[in-house]
Amino acid sequence: MAGIELLSDQGYRLDGRRATELRKVQARMGVFAQADGSAYLEQGNTKALAVVYGPHEVRGPRAKSLHDRAVINCQYSMATFSTAERKRRPHGDRKSSEMSLHLKQTFEAAVLTQLYPRSQIDIYVKILQSDGGNYTACVNAATLAVVDAGIPMRDYVCACTAGFVDDTPLADLCHAEESGGGTSLSLALLPRSGQIALVQMDARIHQDHLDTLMEAAMTACKGVSRVLDGVVRQHLQEVSVLTA
Repeated sequence: MAGIELLSDQGYRLDGRRATELRKVQARMGVFAQADGSAYLEQGNTKALAVVYGPHEVRGPRAKSLHDRAVINCQYSMATFSTAERKRRPHGDRKSSEMSLHLKQTFEAAVLTQLYPRSQIDIYVKILQSDGGNYTACVNAATLAVVDAGIPMRDYVCACTAGFVDDTPLADLCHAEESGGGTSLSLALLPRSGQIALVQMDARIHQDHLDTLMEAAMTACKGVSRVLDGVVRQHLQEVSVLTA
């Protein structure tokens, strides 16, 4: 990324945003009638689709079922056309398996699984276009899909990235900023309680810098939460008009 100025002297980023400014988030719920819940979300130029099935009876070996709560099954994949580089294996590779595990851990912290013992909830997410923050876009899309499915959660799970450029913390990184060589952090937060569902870093960082980066990511997550809440409220209004 040599030669590309990620942050101008005036404090503007490549796409014209300020350091703490989020990318534009647009979303729709209920995009698939066949699924129990679904959502499409754009976070900047990163586009994600999420589909939820369940709660339903556990499929496969009975040993998988839990007597006191539901099993959450997550599957992450990327469309072969999602990046400029064509992917031979859009799912099933190590990165996809790791991302699927992170999504599972995230939603286990948010979904009230104890309400559905001996059941299974399936969450499928696919990146249609990748421009940074793939995990965070998937979390935000999946949150809307879970809400659309009517599955109770402790709170919205909102996710965002943060990173440093020239000692300045940036929120909601695009691909150029993520690959610019600095440290980046992905955070999934339950905003009302402040509970952290998952935090992931790609490099070591000094404790003093970590606090700054976490604060930037948490503030960004709360901003995402307000956007998602607006999407849910608008969807409920549309549904109530259709059913009236």
